[in-house]
Formats: sequence, C-alpha cells, structure tokens
Amino acid sequence: MYFLIKLNIAIWLLPSVLFLTSVQASDRFDEIWSHGKLYENPDSGGLQSFVLSGRLQADLTHFEADQGEFKDLLWRRFRFGFKADFANDWRIHLEMDFNLNEDLEDVYERWTDAYIGWAFSKDGYLKVLKQSAGFTLDGYTSSKNLLTPERNNLTNNLWFVAEYFTGVSVSGLCSEGLHCKAGVFSSDGDEEISDFSAGYFSLLSAGYDFGSRLNQDKLELLASHVYNDAHEDANTRPFRHVFSLMTKWENGPWGIWADATAGRGYGEQSDVLGLVVMPFYYMTPKTQWVFRYTWLSSEGDNGIRFGRYEREIESGRGNEYRELFAGFNWFYYGHKLKWQTGLQFTNMDDDANDGGEYDGWGVTTSLRISW
Repeated sequence: MYFLIKLNIAIWLLPSVLFLTSVQASDRFDEIWSHGKLYENPDSGGLQSFVLSGRLQADLTHFEADQGEFKDLLWRRFRFGFKADFANDWRIHLEMDFNLNEDLEDVYERWTDAYIGWAFSKDGYLKVLKQSAGFTLDGYTSSKNLLTPERNNLTNNLWFVAEYFTGVSVSGLCSEGLHCKAGVFSSDGDEEISDFSAGYFSLLSAGYDFGSRLNQDKLELLASHVYNDAHEDANTRPFRHVFSLMTKWENGPWGIWADATAGRGYGEQSDVLGLVVMPFYYMTPKTQWVFRYTWLSSEGDNGIRFGRYEREIESGRGNEYRELFAGFNWFYYGHKLKWQTGLQFTNMDDDANDGGEYDGWGVTTSLRISW
C-alpha cells in the first residue's frame, strides 16, 4: 500500500513538471524560484538577505542480480532551511534533513549545514560549525549537481558519507589560480552540533584550473588528503589516510570527469584503491548523455561495500568491484530542476565467499529539485 501511495504521488508530479517545462520562456522558472528570496536589502547595516534553501529528490529504482532483486519508489532526500547574509560578508546557513519515507513523527533526521561563514578577504572564506566535508569526485560535488542519480561507489567506499561534520575550515586562493582548503572536523555522528569525543579528521586540498592556459573551457585538477584519527565511535570510514586526485575537463559539449583515490585502512578495513572515469556529452543545452566506469580493489578480503541499492540485495562485502553506467539527463531549469535516468551493470568478486559476490543490473529514474 505504501508503495502505491508513493507511485500515485510520482504520477501526480510528472504532469506538473511537464506543464512547467512546456513554457518556453525561462522567465516562468525565474519567477517561481524568486519566491524563495524572502528579504533583500544590500544597503542594510545588519541583515541584507534571507533566502530559503533546500532540495527535494525522488527515485524510482529496479535492480536485479543473480542474488535477488530490489525495486522501490522513494523520497531520496528532502532538506529545508535558509541562508541569511549580513553586513561585512557574514552568513548563517541552516538546513535540516527529513526522511519523507517515515511516519510523520519520525521524519526529522538531523541538521546538515549549520554554520557561520565569513568572507574575511576577497579570496578567503571561513566556516565554523557543521558543514560539508567534501573530497573524491562525487563527495566534492553537491547532490544538487551530480550528473548521475547516485554517487559512484568509489565515493561510497572512501569518502565519509555522513558528509556533514562539525568543524572549522578555511578556503580560498593560496596564490594566483591555486585554490586551497584546510579543515579540521569532529568525527562524531551527532545529529546536531557535536564535540570531539569521537576523534577528529583533517582535510587538505588544492586545485588549479589550467583551462584558460590550454584554450579549454575547463581543465581542473584537485588533490586532497585526509588524515583520520582512529576511534571506535567515529562516524567516518575506517581509513587512516585517504589520498584523492580528481580532474574535470570540459570543452564545448564534451567533458570527462575522473577520480583516482586510495585509502589506507585500519582495524579490519584493508587498503582500497579505486578509479572512476565519467565522460559526458551535451546533445543540447538541456539534454546530456553520461557514461561511467568504476573500479575498486581491496588488498584483503571484504574491503569493499556495495552501492546504495545493490546492498538492498546483497549485504556482504567483496574484494573487487566493477560497474558500467549509462545515463541521460534532462535539465528543465539547469540543476535546479532535472530528470535523470541511468542503467548500470555491476559485478563484485568475493574471494572469501562469505556473501559478497554480485552480478546484476539496475535502472534508476530520478526527479531532482533544489532551491
């Protein structure tokens, strides 16, 4: 019954989206999204703007493998909050995460963004308290701007998928063209603001865009290193060190994003090495083909986790993972309103033969709205 209720909601949403996209003028979308700006006075000595922020995401999935099948229609994410900008380049950003698949009394999950920000110079920005700690290709990319319905499985294994951690970070230009970020974060998994009782991790990253030098629209390289203090209560992946090298090349309608990441495990987690290559092509400014190859290998047995929907079929782990993905994106209003569909083929080897072998395929179609 619950599945049928969600299906009816999706069927109701689809004609609404198609109606909106039938309007030729983008002014219609601009008008709708402008209602999220509740206050603006750039000349004020106090509050200068107050804007609603958030995202609503829904997935329809069907996965089949030799080990079983999984299918569902579910609300993938719902976040809601605000950004308040003040004089002298201060900002307060607060958003909360809600699980719309739960009963009403259980929908609240946690704070995501809950920080104070300050642009202390033209090229420098400080954040204090709860914020996104992004590294690896899809961990660095907001779920609003992903080119695929789900983050790749390299990110799922080596990134800290809780994403939002209490800490302090500084980002900006280290030198001409070189963007840097440094942060220290609590590893605690508190739903709101946390302390450092469960250890900490540090994040250092540096990136440079060579595009203008080589007459390309973009050719960005970003290197990141994470040191993770081992703690039994940490809400992070059990890797002492994570090294990531990410590149984004774009020129005209073509592009390739790629990521090579290695993690040094601790405890029962073995070392893991992974690679993602994701080429894409814009048929039009609103339509895009995306392809992706993901490979992961662990030094020991049971070092690799499955992706979100694969683990609904098989909950074990393996030692070598391969995925081929092909998808299509339709951008009705850029990344703020898009429909994404992807087909993937996944294979996992499990030398330990204890429940991690997998061979199957899956399709996901998704609605993504953000503001």
